[in-house]
Amino acid sequence: MKYTHENYSKIVTDESLRETIPHGSDDYPFRYYLEDIWEFDFHCIDWHWHPEVEFVLIEKGTMELLVGSDRYTVEAGTGIFINSQVIHRFETTGSVIIPNIVFSPSLLAPEASLIYRKYIQPILESAVECVIFSAENPRQRELLDTLASVFIVQEEENGCEIKTAELLLKLWRMLYENVDTTEKTSVLRAAEKTQAQLQIMLQYIHKNYLYPISLDEIAETVALSKSSVLNIFQKNIHTSPIQDLVNYRLKRAAKLLATTRSSVSSIAGDTGFENIGYFCRKFKEVFQMTPGEYRKRAMM
Repeated sequence: MKYTHENYSKIVTDESLRETIPHGSDDYPFRYYLEDIWEFDFHCIDWHWHPEVEFVLIEKGTMELLVGSDRYTVEAGTGIFINSQVIHRFETTGSVIIPNIVFSPSLLAPEASLIYRKYIQPILESAVECVIFSAENPRQRELLDTLASVFIVQEEENGCEIKTAELLLKLWRMLYENVDTTEKTSVLRAAEKTQAQLQIMLQYIHKNYLYPISLDEIAETVALSKSSVLNIFQKNIHTSPIQDLVNYRLKRAAKLLATTRSSVSSIAGDTGFENIGYFCRKFKEVFQMTPGEYRKRAMM
């Protein structure tokens, strides 16, 4: 599980929304997670990306998958592949159990090898952001069964790593057979440029969250018009730059509430809020509880 502290779970990212937790080790870049989305802050696994690829199985419940400008409703029994460096978010209105694996494609084959160049690199460099697999499709059902086998193997003590590698190769072969990697690279390059611009703006917001920030200042960081900036934020992370600023301040405040004994008014000021009443109102709106209630729950 991904924990921030004893009672809450959270995706931890840097200013560009890259997830900072290591998924495995240098000699075995693979990690298995069994998570309930409802246990995370905001009842969602917030916007993030990672250089590794990810496979997810919806074991219980229904969730919303947001990938860039696209939104998908995925139900129990559905599988998901999320490509490397693709920004994504999981939302839910109730308990959703998602066993998932995150791993480096280099685990499958060395980057200079024929297998990597012929079967792995084309997917990584394609315009494919995610693939959703349904058990109703016979070919995709086999992939889902293989993914479930990967999860089962993680509970074994002996030979887990080599069995995992064997199953991952099978899983990747079936993925390769189910995706179209021929989409024009111009589409991919445009998406990469947009994501780079988004990351630059997010870095600026998160670095300067303590100070007043205007939409004009954010737009200047990437030499775009204000309308273009608003469009990039809305299409890719479904919010506005200013709302992202407020949400980031609230997350920083939540961390201080959970880890310090500073007063609520001090924390509000220390995270860029000039008005304590506005801070408390926005905090309750986002966390569904007052700052004091959040602190009490976090200290339990």
